[in-house]
Amino acid sequence: MLHTLRLAFLLALAGLLPFASASAAPLQPLIDAALAGTGILRLAPGTYEGPVEITGRLILDGGGKAIVQGDHRSSVITLKASGSVLRGLIIRGSGDSHDQIHSGIYVEGHDNRIENNVLDDVLFGIVLQKSNRNLVRGNHVRSRGEDTADRGDGLRLWYAMENTIEDNVFEHMRDLTITNSPRNRILGNTIRDSRRAMNFLFSTRTLVEANLATDNATGIVVINSNGFILRNNRVMHAMHVSGAGIAIKESTAVLIEGNELIHCAVGLMADSSSDPISRLVLVNNRLAHNVTGINFYGERGGRILINNRFEHNLWQVTATNAGDINAEHWAGNYWDTYQGFDLNQDGIGDQPHELYVFADRIWMETPEASFFRNSPLMEMVDFLERLAPFSNPALVLRDATPVMRAAPWAPSVSFNRPAGQIGAAPDSPASNAH
Repeated sequence: MLHTLRLAFLLALAGLLPFASASAAPLQPLIDAALAGTGILRLAPGTYEGPVEITGRLILDGGGKAIVQGDHRSSVITLKASGSVLRGLIIRGSGDSHDQIHSGIYVEGHDNRIENNVLDDVLFGIVLQKSNRNLVRGNHVRSRGEDTADRGDGLRLWYAMENTIEDNVFEHMRDLTITNSPRNRILGNTIRDSRRAMNFLFSTRTLVEANLATDNATGIVVINSNGFILRNNRVMHAMHVSGAGIAIKESTAVLIEGNELIHCAVGLMADSSSDPISRLVLVNNRLAHNVTGINFYGERGGRILINNRFEHNLWQVTATNAGDINAEHWAGNYWDTYQGFDLNQDGIGDQPHELYVFADRIWMETPEASFFRNSPLMEMVDFLERLAPFSNPALVLRDATPVMRAAPWAPSVSFNRPAGQIGAAPDSPASNAH
């Protein structure tokens, strides 16, 4: 027996077997005993051997100090039950198969609570597969691998409906992927150092509110997902060459309200609504310090933009198809590039704010030319075209009521609030409580 233990230890050191503490106890027998008894298992501090499978209703509480160590060949915890609780666990050591979706926590059940767990050294983090009405709250998830394509998703929803994902931290992962999963609530999460902060596909009637996405290649991507609400999120530093703070494609009835899109390659990228009645509506957003504030592409039309702020963007708005400006509605936006006056002192510019395409067309149609943006030669070409256009410039937008002065920006929510305080005002007692 001693020889066997010594051999296992040497193999673990050589990387041929997963290493577990000498004091690690198998967790599956403890789970089976709890399922046969009270249905409650509170683990003492220490390391427990996985993987494990939970097939009945169970409360599993690690108290923040119990480590569940996987075997690096499968998912660490597989939950195939409803009404269970996984709380306060430190989960490590999943397998590395993308095809088999090796995860820290893999769920195929309903009405479960997964809260205050730490998942590290796992491929996928938390997976909800055909799993409805679950609460995923207060977890810290980190994938493995240096290249983003080699990592797994921090969160993966597949045909999963009416779940609440709130106050989690996801970092150093591939994406948050929500596919064929309508009516979910994604609230107050932090996503950083990843590829796409959130990637929605065929996930209608979803609420994404009060999330912070920073230092990712791309922020929030919404594809074929109608009835979508993006409210009070902050997306920062999405500066990948193809990165955007928010990207909307082939989606209708989308409300984008109260968001901050800061220092991105493109703040907002969107095509036209596929439905002439169900519009893309942008209200009270701040787009600042981006290379391009907004890029509209495809056929023109179907967008309403009211009370937004455009500050310190290299290009405020670009459009690959200028089309008919009457198909858009711009009103009450603040433009730091507005060159008009307010003689009657009503806070509204006396003349509409109009944006034309002059020399800009060169780098809209030939993106490589953007390298020369602001060079003396291109500034001269732009000036000459404005002075005596070689051809009729294209009118990109007309805001009939531009705001002269923007009030100081105050986010509607705090991004440093404790769990359970979604929507609290930044200076309210609830948001400052610890």
